[in-house]
Amino acid sequence: MSRFCVQATWDDVPHLTDEAKKDLWNSIPIHQRDARSKGVPVLGSGAIYPIAEETILEDPIEIPSYWPRAYALDVGWNTTAAIWGAWDKEADVVHIYSEYYAGHMPPAVHVMGIQARGDWMVGAIDPGSSGSSQVDGRSLIDEYRKMGLALVEADNTVEAGILAVFQRMARGGLKVSTHCRSWLSEFRIYRRDMRGHVVKNNDHLMDATRYLIMTGMRYARVSPETEEEREYEMELTHGRSQVTGY
Repeated sequence: MSRFCVQATWDDVPHLTDEAKKDLWNSIPIHQRDARSKGVPVLGSGAIYPIAEETILEDPIEIPSYWPRAYALDVGWNTTAAIWGAWDKEADVVHIYSEYYAGHMPPAVHVMGIQARGDWMVGAIDPGSSGSSQVDGRSLIDEYRKMGLALVEADNTVEAGILAVFQRMARGGLKVSTHCRSWLSEFRIYRRDMRGHVVKNNDHLMDATRYLIMTGMRYARVSPETEEEREYEMELTHGRSQVTGY
């Protein structure tokens, strides 16, 4: 027996007027809107972040050099994942602009992928990585540090971290680039079970997002090249900024 799935949106239903669509939209819980209006399969009441995707997603943007950046890292043999955030301090918006997602690779391979995005950034890592690795008993954090990563142990308070991320999403203080496809895939299935516990499955980038918001952005910095350019500009203008005039 063969099966197939047909996905239909409100625009495919001619009898719904714009006014009817607006009334329906306002009456539907946020986490169900994409499912009911676009036919996109999403989670029900178990969704941890009941936020419409279009409110947090953004097209890739050019990151200004003066926005401080940091990343967060969740390590494991099956999956090692990282995300990078740039902080627009004026608007207090953290932009997640890049991701790394790979598995069954030695730490050296992950380090290459991380450093390729800027070896000057500080990363917030899962504090559980301070335990012994399954390979030879060495600490994974120590291994990564010896390979050149600047790492701090992240605050891994789960519920407080989820709340901090959700609050940023709700007020527009967290944006995610549309090309972060692995992040979006995890976001769509990030949920609680019937007992209200977080389902620990395919959530590496969701964990990394918590680390980034709770810890990583406190260590965010601009590239050394940008700092050197600023210092040189100050010398040329005798301490006056060409932007502000003082």
